[in-house]
Amino acid sequence: MLVREGWPINRKKVYRIYCEEGLNLRAKRPRRRVAASHRLDRPELTGVDQCWSMDFVADELFNGRRIRSLTVVDNFSRECIKIHVDQGIKGNDVVQVLDELKCFEGRCPKRIQVDNGSEFISKVFDKWAYENKVVLDYSRPGKPTDNAFIESFNGSFRDECLNTNWFLSLDDAKEKIELWRRDYNEFRPHSSLSNLTPKEFCQQQRKSQKSLVLAGTVSG
Repeated sequence: MLVREGWPINRKKVYRIYCEEGLNLRAKRPRRRVAASHRLDRPELTGVDQCWSMDFVADELFNGRRIRSLTVVDNFSRECIKIHVDQGIKGNDVVQVLDELKCFEGRCPKRIQVDNGSEFISKVFDKWAYENKVVLDYSRPGKPTDNAFIESFNGSFRDECLNTNWFLSLDDAKEKIELWRRDYNEFRPHSSLSNLTPKEFCQQQRKSQKSLVLAGTVSG
């Protein structure tokens, strides 16, 4: 991010200042020695909204009251589409979040990768997927690497937001988490996206698709 802003600085100097200032250091995560093998090869992603990943992250308010966050990420663009925060989230709430994304933002995936949690194997969620022609891709029990995109995102979400904020109320948690989500999408570059932010990458993809459509129209 500093390089994008024009600062003549390298990784070593940034890390040294980071340590001297006692900033939030990301904990090392254990490396998986054995790569997970899937029962079927997943299709290669070539565009936005082809595949989303969803999962839950638990935390608590200052007084110990538990809260949960439903995180929704687009696997192709790394964009965090939604973080729904509440004290209790059930299958009906998951469906409501997806309906809101479809109605108000016009977005619906072709496939969703989830684990085998009760909210994701509920009848109401299965019915929604059937009616919207969405394929539900479940992880194998005990294999979090089957859904590596959301696991990586949730790790960053916990390290950089949940562990660094003090939530005074549910509304306070919603506000701070939404600010972090916007910063993640609009300001932070990703090496996997050629150092573009998710928002910039999505805009680039839409322009490319529009150009292809126009080219096809002219040719036709």
